[in-house]
Amino acid sequence: MAQSPATAPIRQESVVEISAPRPAMPSWFVDARPTDDAWVALDALANAASQGLNSQDYRAQALAAAFQQAAQTGTASDAQARLDAELGAALERYLLDMNHGRLSPETLKHRFKAPLTERFDAYNHVVQARLNGRLAAALQEAQPKIPMYQAIRAAMLEYQAMGDHPAWNVPLPPLASRSLKPGDAYEGLALIAARLAALGDLPADFVPGEQYDSDMVFAAIQFQARHGLEADGLIGPATLEQLNVSPAQRVEQMALTLERLRWTPLLYGPRMIVVNVPEFVLRAYEQQGGHIRLDLEMRVIVGRALDTRTPIFLEDMRFIEFSPYWNVPSSIARGETLPRLRRDPDYFSQQGFEFVSRDGSVSNTLTGEAIDAVQNGEWRIRQRPGPRNALGDIKFIFPNDQNIYLHHTPAPQLFSRSRRDFSHGCIRIEQPVELARFVLQNQPDWTTDRIEQAMRRGTSRTLRLNEPIPVLITYSTVIIKDGGKVYFFPDIYQQDARLSQALRSARPS
Repeated sequence: MAQSPATAPIRQESVVEISAPRPAMPSWFVDARPTDDAWVALDALANAASQGLNSQDYRAQALAAAFQQAAQTGTASDAQARLDAELGAALERYLLDMNHGRLSPETLKHRFKAPLTERFDAYNHVVQARLNGRLAAALQEAQPKIPMYQAIRAAMLEYQAMGDHPAWNVPLPPLASRSLKPGDAYEGLALIAARLAALGDLPADFVPGEQYDSDMVFAAIQFQARHGLEADGLIGPATLEQLNVSPAQRVEQMALTLERLRWTPLLYGPRMIVVNVPEFVLRAYEQQGGHIRLDLEMRVIVGRALDTRTPIFLEDMRFIEFSPYWNVPSSIARGETLPRLRRDPDYFSQQGFEFVSRDGSVSNTLTGEAIDAVQNGEWRIRQRPGPRNALGDIKFIFPNDQNIYLHHTPAPQLFSRSRRDFSHGCIRIEQPVELARFVLQNQPDWTTDRIEQAMRRGTSRTLRLNEPIPVLITYSTVIIKDGGKVYFFPDIYQQDARLSQALRSARPS
């Protein structure tokens, strides 16, 4: 049975498997006193928070106290041997956690079926650094080479530097009406201005007037754009909620994002498609000469947070289906389609539905017997290709056991919403032709005209890709973009909350 985050173990890979004798770690003492390297190591553990880690996991305070005592009074050989082993083990674990994460993604039921990357040899990294007299530099070099890791870490350090900022010491007062509009008075204007100034959306010396003026509206629009909100300048409950999130809470959010980055296979293939669920964005990119080139970015619609969440996983795209049929999942058929057909029989022909029996025969006639057969699981119902088809005119298939795929939509107006969790779990894409061109770029006979013709033809055709392309469905509520700006997104699926709980539960006693 799968373990809940509350009972999940520490990531098993953090236990080093010794296949050959390891070289001896130089002692952290000379003449019974701590070496310079000891203080470098202790400083790294004490500042684990700068990597989004917790110094308590490495007994940083207790080790520092023990080494301080040794520096003052010296230490006996047996105590020295014990401290040598404890500091070495703590530093090794710190480096492994920094590179591979403290938990396995399976803890949160993330299905990343990528092969394990080459494991960072933390022990030998430290030994060689110490033998060469360059431990401090080696600890810097050991930081993960993961896309966006250093940028998010830099933003996290800026928020850490805010400390217990006085602008968040008291909550914002409730709004007098549904939203704060330009020209309105509000007793919390000075507090909002102080928070926007602290976050860089207003000048540090800005003094608000008695009304919500144009300068503050513009600053609010900038804030909203960076926090996954409708950037309209109106301050309603959602904007107020984000304004109430303190810098310390943002630090925790970024630390959780760093943890996810450590075990998310963002560099799995030379070409990849990545969907970031809470951002509602798809990106397609290529790796060239160690550099990542972004080829495509578009808005997407993902599964509803309430009941049909899009799962987090990695699979290879292998097919494209032009002018697809939509085989209505049995849960949707029983819960939505069949009840609608019983109320409104005309809906059957209007939407282009048909029944398919077990032997594959097709019926275009709506009958009570056919409805009962679908209800009982004997038949299925599907929607023919056409302008009303729920999948639009193209479907991108990456076979998986949860029947999730990318597809177009007959309702593109939903892409204009700031929050876009409307689907039954599959992912609707805004720019299907552009995505098809990216996917098929190594099949040059599939030109833009040919792709568009296949989408319009109305006859279903499935195309096998010459080269599979990894599709990663991931979850990050913090990203850096637009020249280094930090963007935060609501935790719509409560994945950050679950990860935070799992890390607390897995912490060693």
